[in-house]
Amino acid sequence: MPCILGIDSGLTVTKAVIFDADGTVLSTARRRVPQLIPAPQHVERDMDGLWEATADAMREAVAACGRPASDIVAIAATAHGDGIYLLDKETRPLGNAIVSLDTRADAIADAWNSTEIGERSLALTGQKPHASAPSAILRWIRDNEPERYARIAHFIAAKDWLRFCLCGTIGTDRTEASTSFTDVRTQDYTDDALRLFGLDRLVGQQPLIAGSTDVVGGVTAATARLTGLVEGTPVMAGLHDVTASALGMGGYGEGVVAVIAGTYSINETVSRAPKVDARWFCRNGILPGEWNSMSISPASTANYDWFIDQFCAGDAKAAEAAGQSIHTILGKEFEAARGRPSSVFFHPYLFGSPFGGASSAGFYGLNAWHDRGDLVRAVLEGIAFNHRVHVDALRDGFAPSSARLTGGVSRNPAMAGLFADILGMPVTATRTEEAAAWGAALCAGAGAGLFASPTDDPRDLASIETTYQPDPDRQKAYDEKYRIFLDLAEAMRPLWPTLRRLGGAVQ
Repeated sequence: MPCILGIDSGLTVTKAVIFDADGTVLSTARRRVPQLIPAPQHVERDMDGLWEATADAMREAVAACGRPASDIVAIAATAHGDGIYLLDKETRPLGNAIVSLDTRADAIADAWNSTEIGERSLALTGQKPHASAPSAILRWIRDNEPERYARIAHFIAAKDWLRFCLCGTIGTDRTEASTSFTDVRTQDYTDDALRLFGLDRLVGQQPLIAGSTDVVGGVTAATARLTGLVEGTPVMAGLHDVTASALGMGGYGEGVVAVIAGTYSINETVSRAPKVDARWFCRNGILPGEWNSMSISPASTANYDWFIDQFCAGDAKAAEAAGQSIHTILGKEFEAARGRPSSVFFHPYLFGSPFGGASSAGFYGLNAWHDRGDLVRAVLEGIAFNHRVHVDALRDGFAPSSARLTGGVSRNPAMAGLFADILGMPVTATRTEEAAAWGAALCAGAGAGLFASPTDDPRDLASIETTYQPDPDRQKAYDEKYRIFLDLAEAMRPLWPTLRRLGGAVQ
């Protein structure tokens, strides 16, 4: 029976997941991928290290799936979007990759957005520049590392690097191509975008665009030896992980907003015509004539992970030793805190926000009588409030009537209910295993002829999902708290740049 390999390389973990043709997970293998932070605002990764970790995960998944490697009929990768992966003319990594949590280019993006460049970018490419956009990062390299800039032969995305390592071909897909340099109307490259950002030297070096389901090569002999895959196994172009996650959880389509609560706050909806607004990126959908509008910021559950690392490390180790989970402990504290009034708010802006490059995280309204449960509650509510900032923007433009939620928090009924109360709309949480990897696998399977299209999901979605309705009383209370959350952000806007300067961060 045929099976499919989906690769999902996030910002901290790279995964290889082998699926049966009906969507059943046969095996999963994960490897941590270290983030390198050589300076404030610089977040990087070793490209060879990423490939080695991914190859190791593939080898484990192939060995554990219970099927011969010859049963794997297709492979596709997805990975974190934006950021930049550079190759020289020998197709070797040109320094570390710069990932999408990097904010070294925020001053460049902010400067562009304070002039006509921001508006021209929005009209031309469907999005304003931001700190982790390939346009801003490449401009930062041009201005600060001219020797490196002069050596760029190829600029690609994370999943395209994995594709090159798998099958030896360089290129990208329609969804990834639209992160900075495509015309929002034609959905194809425009040299005017590179020139707009002062990147004239790179005109003509854009990676070739393929459809997400197109075969772009076959597994090389070297990769086959590393992974246990069969040489020549078809590799498809794959897709941006934001789109892959929506597809994999059954949330890719019109009339619904897909909410992915992961490292990034990702909120997206599909349309059949481009609609441009500064509050979202209007990017290419999977198929021609589809646009995926995504309103995002690097401000979701990475804040919760940080809270655990900084304030719960001892309890986490003790819980693990006792066969328990720190998440269970904090969940009980969260529920207890929700049963009492609290003035504590949290801005989840450790890595960025929808409010400009200089923003930072912060607790507000703390008093001596508050305990850790109140802080956990504030962190989780702050994450959901930030998602609402984005969902409200998409509701203005597209009027989706419901939301689909995925990410680690979606497995917790209390959190799914919290999202429903704060968003004020029905929220369907799916028990999809490895949504982004399944989204990549759907593209691989469609390219191999197993499915009619990437959206031809063979699973019975109704059997693996639960819909949460907002509680009217809690929704009303959260509406008031949300207004305070926004007021605090407005009050902090003029102070954030000063705080950034005090921290000695890159300007």
